[in-house]
Amino acid sequence: MAEAEVTPDSPATVRCPVCSGEFTPEDINLHLDRCLINSEAADLASESRPPTKRPRVSGEPLAGGSAAPGRPAAPLFSACQNRHKAAAAADKQQLPPDKTPTDALSGKGTKRGAPEGEMAVPPAPSPRAMLRSDKPLADRLRPASLEEYFGQNKAVGERTLLRSLLESQEIPSLILWGPPGCGKTTLAHIIASSSKKKGTARFVTLSATSASTSDVREVIKQAQNELRLFKRKTILFIDEIHRFNKSQQDTFLPHVECGTVTLIGATTENPSFQVNSALLSRCRVLVLEKLSVEAMGSILRRAADSLGLQILPDHSAPEDRPLNGSLQSEVRVYIEQKALDTIAHLCDGDARAGLNGLQLAVQARVALLKTDTCDVLVQEDHVKEGLQRSHILYDKAGEEHYNCISALHKSMRGSHANASLYWLGRMLEGGEDPLYVARRLVRFASEDVGLADPAALTQAVSAFQACHFIGMPECEVILAQCVVYLSRAPKSVEVYVAYNNVKSSLRNQRGPLPPVPLHLRNAPTRLMKDLGYGKGYKYNPSFKEPVEQEYLPEELRDVNFFTRSSNKV
Repeated sequence: MAEAEVTPDSPATVRCPVCSGEFTPEDINLHLDRCLINSEAADLASESRPPTKRPRVSGEPLAGGSAAPGRPAAPLFSACQNRHKAAAAADKQQLPPDKTPTDALSGKGTKRGAPEGEMAVPPAPSPRAMLRSDKPLADRLRPASLEEYFGQNKAVGERTLLRSLLESQEIPSLILWGPPGCGKTTLAHIIASSSKKKGTARFVTLSATSASTSDVREVIKQAQNELRLFKRKTILFIDEIHRFNKSQQDTFLPHVECGTVTLIGATTENPSFQVNSALLSRCRVLVLEKLSVEAMGSILRRAADSLGLQILPDHSAPEDRPLNGSLQSEVRVYIEQKALDTIAHLCDGDARAGLNGLQLAVQARVALLKTDTCDVLVQEDHVKEGLQRSHILYDKAGEEHYNCISALHKSMRGSHANASLYWLGRMLEGGEDPLYVARRLVRFASEDVGLADPAALTQAVSAFQACHFIGMPECEVILAQCVVYLSRAPKSVEVYVAYNNVKSSLRNQRGPLPPVPLHLRNAPTRLMKDLGYGKGYKYNPSFKEPVEQEYLPEELRDVNFFTRSSNKV
């Protein structure tokens, strides 16, 4: 607040615009801070929706007197205007009869955009408008409540802890982790909608792909003002939070810790690898699973109802379908149940891909319509044409990359050639680098096959070279041959275990490492020979029988690295 000066032309007291009390210019600013907070707290108790902050009004004289000469009047928050003056303000602005004074203060009925970063819920369009709209169907049909939220019963189902917290508006800081299209952003929208209806929190959304650290700090600054002035919490939703680097994620730490903001982050990557451990300890990780075929079926049936599509059972024959009547003004669109089932299977648990695939198939069939006297039928072939092939979830740099290579390695170790081929195909069809797979096969040939089949290493190296020569897709059969060979080969981890025992012995050594025995050392100089280097060494080719000779330091002579149980070092 600006300070007021006492001049010969200024009044001895100043009137408070909130409570109409008289105060000296020295005390008015301190009083306004307290009075404003008390006024807004009373408004929050009486109104279901918290008031919107208004900008400062500068250049206006203080109530009850004029500004000091030579300087502007002290600026005040327009929110300081008391609610009981709303009727007079409405008359002064000549509001239409249907506008109430409360609407004038809250901004309702005016063409004003939503505050930056806050989610605005658009009005529900008609089914035909959704079909013709350029906006994806998945975004148009986004659920607005938990009752419409399918497929995540383990996380937010009935009688779950998180469900009760969401219904009571006691929302903790969350990290939503799940594959694409499983409902992470939708769950955040549901939380936003519930918070806005009950007026318990302000919801702000940012995307880590476009937001900067300054954007985050600005939101946090606004959250501090909201909490101080209006006693209202701020929920900050960060989409793709794994895109923020370590220093950007550290920006949230003190504010999440003290409750200035409630952080909700969404990520498709494993938060153990992509989110700072300090931030992770302040949030609850909510794992959202890939949507099941049953859940996808429910989502698609809801979409069909919203679009006005009529679902035909599998046993329905073309002649059983009703034809357009003469009084019908609009073409009817039918879709076979089998087509919906096909989408549910091909979208691989991705609701976004499934809904957009349905929209594409229906739009394509309607666009081919020649006349208005025939119905439109969407069949399984039309759906397959739109989706082309199954949507394979795979990220060459993410967790699925490590999951699949681990499954391939363990399947070959278990001599299961069938499963090994499946995981190989999963990686290659998902876009994996074939040379990466070939390098892993070379490692497997020595680690798991080892001396049981020494030719396995030759096979793996040859496969790597062949993949390097010809590349994809021709090299896929070479990798498949190597995978089957290694799966069927006998297994031996003798060398692998022995070398691990050697490393363990070296790393757990207490004190200095034992010296190399003198008889095993070379003696290229006379000085070294005089010191005993090489003295007593028995040259094995000079003996017809086995040579009795020690090759380990004296401290390790009883250690057998090929036997785990006897390794006592």
